[in-house]
Amino acid sequence: MKACSASKMREIDKAASDAGHIPGIVLMENAALCCVLELKNTFTELKNKRIAVFCGKGNNGGDGFAVARHLYNMGACVSVYPVCGTDFSGDAKTNYDIIKGMGINIETVVDTSGFEYVIRSYDIIVDAIFGTGISGAVRGIASGIIPMINENARYILSVDVPSGMETDSGEVLGVCIKADTTVTFAAYKIGMFKFPAADHTGKVVVGDISIPQYIIDGLDINTNVIDADFVRDNFPKRRANSQKGDYGKVLVIAGSRGMSGAAYLSSQSAVLSGSGLVTLGIPKSLNGIMEAKTTEVMTIPLPDEDGHLSESAGETVEKILNKYDAVLIGPGLTNGVYINNILHSILRASKIPVIIDADGINALVWDMNILSDAVCPVIFTPHAVEMSRLTGLNKDYIEANRFEVSEQFCGKYGVTLLLKGRYSIVTTPDKKQYINTTGNPGLATGGSGDVLAGILVSLAARGIDESIAAAMAMCIHGLAGDIAAKKYGMESVTAAKVMDCIPGALCKILNKKEVYKQ
Repeated sequence: MKACSASKMREIDKAASDAGHIPGIVLMENAALCCVLELKNTFTELKNKRIAVFCGKGNNGGDGFAVARHLYNMGACVSVYPVCGTDFSGDAKTNYDIIKGMGINIETVVDTSGFEYVIRSYDIIVDAIFGTGISGAVRGIASGIIPMINENARYILSVDVPSGMETDSGEVLGVCIKADTTVTFAAYKIGMFKFPAADHTGKVVVGDISIPQYIIDGLDINTNVIDADFVRDNFPKRRANSQKGDYGKVLVIAGSRGMSGAAYLSSQSAVLSGSGLVTLGIPKSLNGIMEAKTTEVMTIPLPDEDGHLSESAGETVEKILNKYDAVLIGPGLTNGVYINNILHSILRASKIPVIIDADGINALVWDMNILSDAVCPVIFTPHAVEMSRLTGLNKDYIEANRFEVSEQFCGKYGVTLLLKGRYSIVTTPDKKQYINTTGNPGLATGGSGDVLAGILVSLAARGIDESIAAAMAMCIHGLAGDIAAKKYGMESVTAAKVMDCIPGALCKILNKKEVYKQ
């Protein structure tokens, strides 16, 4: 699925009309049917349900009028409330005239005093006030009615976008509907993945309004929303005639005194994600601990000083590096004085993908120029604070401009970036972006990123393109987190529990018809 801007959506609609010869009234009708179908899926029976449809003047209001018609014909008790007057035109006027002729109750809202009691009398509120073309703060009657709907409605379905949401920036334009469900059309809207608007969409359903896929594909939309199908389509199949070396040899450079857990989580997550062989490079003084802790993971004791990698560790790693198919460096290394030098050695020598995570990122901050020596694919996995260190930009600015900051960083350094957070984003050097929708706040726990890095290095070692591998990893990781939250409760999710749920996530994704029971 694609995620697009308001202007790109207008291009899609225009192309559907010009190249696809689909009249706007047909698109409006299909949009209405998508909304009605979602209501049927949610409530099963709509007959006798009390439903209020709040409509604006534009095409979003026209969608609402068409929704009202279908609900009325299904036996629902429907009332329509225009909130921006009744000066309609084009397809919106056509649908308004139809419902007027049908005798559907229409009450233009001119005064909001006491209207909260009206809203409370309905089972369902349909928000069709503003669409993607809104600009500037919400004013007039709408500015009063939207907060009333939020405070008093039992269930809200928004048509295309919640009214009051700025489609591109994700800003709330003064006030904004807080929907239970948003039915958007043809493609996701980019602002749905930005805050604060992302808190207003509820469940998002993308409705098929009959725009041919070739029209969408022909508009070079580089932002993609991934799902289980994406992971399944790109996951390498296991062959009957194969051996462990066919499924990726992984090298993980991780751990230090007091941080051995990060080394365990990242390397064991690689095992659980399907790697044929996983080797953990660990400070020599911790090797005995890790040999006792791990069963499937092999270990290489690396030169250390007081539980941290020493300078000569870089030479050791450089000699063995290219025996593997991908390398992860960073989890739990802490800010050892030699980590930057070791990282430089790896980037200079590596012919395999290098995933730089956690303390690998922190070490690189001291000298970003060493990236120019890399001839291998490089993948970064920062959260917003680490991204702030990498770029020098304020954390809040990064959170507000995640897509743009990621694009600029990847363009400058020629790397792949997995920027973690709610709706993690993978960005490629050629500005293609992938958005993840799995996961939950329970993943905000120590060690969660180590699990993600382990999944990622496992997939990269399988020969999957590094950007696709990163996108797949964040989807699998998020789904494992969702399984963990369901099993243990969100407050009790830990990194180890997420790691233990990787098999369940893979089973759910790859074995579409199977039910996995934890």
